[in-house]
Amino acid sequence: MKKLEAFLEWGGMKKDIAFLIISGIALMISIFDLIPLPFDAAWIAIILCGIPIILEAVIGLVTEFDIKADALVSIALIASVFIGEDFAAGEVAFIMQLGAMLEDITVARARAGIEKLVHLTPRTARRLSDSSEEIIPADQVQVGDILRVLPGKSIPVDGVIISGQTSINQAVMTGESMPVDKTAGDSVSSGTVNQFGSFDMKASRVGEDSSIQRMIRLVQSADADKAKIVGIADRWATWIVVIALSAAVLTWLISGQIIRAVTILVVFCPCALVLATPTAIMAAIGNATKHGFLVREGDALERLASVSRITFDKTGTLTYGTPQVTSVSCLSGQYSREELYEYTAGAELRSEHPIGKAILQCYARESGASAPEPEDFQMLPGRGVRAHVKGCDVIAGNLKLMEDFQIALPSQLAQIISQYSETGSTLVFTAIDGKLAGFLALADTLREDASAVIQGVKETGISPVLLTGDHENTARYIAGELQIDEICANCLPEDKLAFIDRCQTKNQQVCMIGDGINDAPSLKRAFVGIAMGGIGSDIAVDAADIALVNDDIRELPHLLRLSKRMMTTIKCNLTFSMTLNFIAIVLAITGILNPVVGALVHNAGSVLVIANSALLLRWEK
Repeated sequence: MKKLEAFLEWGGMKKDIAFLIISGIALMISIFDLIPLPFDAAWIAIILCGIPIILEAVIGLVTEFDIKADALVSIALIASVFIGEDFAAGEVAFIMQLGAMLEDITVARARAGIEKLVHLTPRTARRLSDSSEEIIPADQVQVGDILRVLPGKSIPVDGVIISGQTSINQAVMTGESMPVDKTAGDSVSSGTVNQFGSFDMKASRVGEDSSIQRMIRLVQSADADKAKIVGIADRWATWIVVIALSAAVLTWLISGQIIRAVTILVVFCPCALVLATPTAIMAAIGNATKHGFLVREGDALERLASVSRITFDKTGTLTYGTPQVTSVSCLSGQYSREELYEYTAGAELRSEHPIGKAILQCYARESGASAPEPEDFQMLPGRGVRAHVKGCDVIAGNLKLMEDFQIALPSQLAQIISQYSETGSTLVFTAIDGKLAGFLALADTLREDASAVIQGVKETGISPVLLTGDHENTARYIAGELQIDEICANCLPEDKLAFIDRCQTKNQQVCMIGDGINDAPSLKRAFVGIAMGGIGSDIAVDAADIALVNDDIRELPHLLRLSKRMMTTIKCNLTFSMTLNFIAIVLAITGILNPVVGALVHNAGSVLVIANSALLLRWEK
């Protein structure tokens, strides 16, 4: 069905383009009398371009009493035809339809990513009853049911683990870059993914109350609440129509010449006014595309020019979104840094845990060698791993693992843990042959250009805000590194949404930049949403107004400046078109202009507006 709608929409666009080409040729034939015809060729433009304008104006007036720019154009068309000025009627109809087509191309309709979000909802659940398992539809799970979740599966409903240990990827809900270890008594959310090891859970919130369903409702409500900007010409249409008709009637009554009244109606048609905004937006979109931005909503740049705050998600936006080994520290003089790294990588070689996989990738990248093969490998869920590596007994994992094996810990360890927790790092301790050898620190690392981007954003007069699902310590460390003054940590999707709502209620328009599924509601609700198109989820991209195709955030300050420059160009276009209109009106009232010359003056004004807008294509600060 959607493919059919897209085909019909494209078919309609091709028809409009064909009608414009034919009408343009017909007007050339009419003005230069190129081909002898039994009728004025301008009638082709009147029929192909003018009749749709008249029909739309009549329908809007009758059904909703909606006075738009089309109303004045229709009156001018009919009046021009009535006094025999066919070319003027055809030329005005052609210019107005050209502007309408440019606006349709520019103002893309919002894409709905909700159906993709729905696909994330698990379809089935594995329910335990009387020592047996049965697979049932997820929507049939009741509160209190005992469910089993296998490795690699999404959690079907919200609940609490009653047995088993695992690690949960919660990026869908919180955007956290690091998986979270869970054990009996810990809560889990629907839509999040079990990384390894099966566990049993008790359902607590099901159906419409589950986390993933609340996320879907947030996206829907956020989309419905975002206001669309109305075109300048339509916003002023009522006054334009009233002034034009009054001026035309008064001129006719005073001068007694209907041709002057019709000329006023023709020159009052807001041709350049209609072209002023969409041509500038199209040129700015072309400029943004060259800098790696895909503008998915036509008025997004218009809105972006008026934002006062930009909220950044941390993971995948300001950081790379994957854990990296940032430090290898020896606590014993028995082993070198390289040996400690090698033993730890060997122990983690067969690990299914994301932390273990990250250690292996970083070790291979740094050393250029493969980790040694372990023997007698054991996975210790919620703790770490144990294996024999190069003849030594190696255990690697968290502090609880060290305590389980009664490994002696140094007195300064509490200070070390405190120091690294402030930077948002995760520590993996390694003991070799029963003695603590050292530890590896892993953290999500900042993008190289993140600091320059934040500085560039500040230079445009916009305040950056860090809005993240990560812990307070991690958020404060990242904010300190980037000199971001305002942070909001531990944010669930509804918390981000509430923050944006609070700002926008105070008339502080917000631009949201994010990459994950958990950012989708905020990207929808924000005045402007920008998604990381390369690493970001399809749902985040669909929810956003602008997508950053190559994930290079260096160009963000350019986009902000471009939006402001675009608005300056639009204001110049509007001022010029209105000034030209009033000069032409004065000349029409005095009888200096006739309808045909008036239409040509409008044509020249429209060309100058397009030329001025085209300068945005190559604009650079």
